[in-house]
Amino acid sequence: MEENLNVYEIVQQQLAVAARELDLDPGVHDLLKEPMRVFTCSVPVRMDDGSVKVFTGYRCQHNDALGPTKGGLRFHPDVAIDETKALAAWMTFKCSLVGIPYGGGKGGVQVNPKELSRREIERLSRNFIRALAPIVGPDRDIPAPDVYTNPQIMAWMMDEYSQLKGVNVPGLLTGKPIILGGSEGREEATARGCVIVVREAAKAIGLDLNGATVVIQGYGNAGSAAGRLLKELGAKIIAANDSSGGVHNPDGFDPIELKEHKDRVGSVKGFPGCNEISNKDLLELECDILIPAALENVITTKNAANINAKIIGEAANGPTTPKADEILDERGVLVLPDILANAGGVTVSYFEWVQNLMNFYWSAEEVKEKLEKIMVKAFKNVYNAYLENDVNMRITAYMVAIKRLDEAMRVRGWV
Repeated sequence: MEENLNVYEIVQQQLAVAARELDLDPGVHDLLKEPMRVFTCSVPVRMDDGSVKVFTGYRCQHNDALGPTKGGLRFHPDVAIDETKALAAWMTFKCSLVGIPYGGGKGGVQVNPKELSRREIERLSRNFIRALAPIVGPDRDIPAPDVYTNPQIMAWMMDEYSQLKGVNVPGLLTGKPIILGGSEGREEATARGCVIVVREAAKAIGLDLNGATVVIQGYGNAGSAAGRLLKELGAKIIAANDSSGGVHNPDGFDPIELKEHKDRVGSVKGFPGCNEISNKDLLELECDILIPAALENVITTKNAANINAKIIGEAANGPTTPKADEILDERGVLVLPDILANAGGVTVSYFEWVQNLMNFYWSAEEVKEKLEKIMVKAFKNVYNAYLENDVNMRITAYMVAIKRLDEAMRVRGWV
């Protein structure tokens, strides 16, 4: 059954289709199918009660033909090898697609951070980066925040690594607090990049964003920021949800007020002026734009035929399964794939790294301007290729990304 595929199998399927369309050299395909290396480590942590717990950590470095590997570190009980490999591969294609000099990496620790105290999380963070120290660095592999990690955790990791090296190394990782070399604009970068791509797609298909209806599945950092930015463009947010429930008002609501409500009570549930809505019904609402901003595999063969959006902007990684992609394409739904739509995050992470290496920092406006140029160019590259090829937007995006990787590996002499 397609719905039982894990995310790594999905990446393999998408890569295989793109490779076939490109008539890709088998050697290049083989190099992209598997990561260069996967690192597994034990991370001991002294708990507050004096006991020691040992957690399992991973770091995958998928491909560095275009530059050092780049990608998040997550703290989550479901962290596993296959997921890590899939997310690292997606990062490789994402960085290539938008034209930044990185390969893909990903990692994490198998842990439920909600069960740990702040001090225990700090010890875990410091010990994990110590374990990773031989394989990471500003010219080798640059981590970043991900699920259940944040700027504070990046600060602890940067400090620990800097102590190991005996010098300050802000370029080790991105997503840091501003005071320690973080970039202006990083917090909303994923959402801003997604909204830029949605805006350009709307122009391409003749959709007026003024009054366009928007549904957001997953009202976390990316989802809530996307709602705010789309409202600034004149769109109307009519539904949103999180892991606890969903809210719907066909007349629209203020996304900033919803974010304030969630920050206050811990969920979007109970937001005044809205009715409750299930995740299933939310995904199938009639709307102009659907933003999946939560987990993988939420649009599948079970609901793809019932999706009633004109544009899907994937702020999340892997929200649509391969078979669902085919159904959506046949129905004329324009899917803006994750490796394009959520590439704003890694793009501004790249800006942060560059600023760290130069020790020269940009204003928020400069960051926005640079992100705008990169995302608009990336969308046009993919959309123009899409118009020329008989494949959907996702496979087209893979093809554009793989062409750059193919050229880099050939010039290096790998194939």
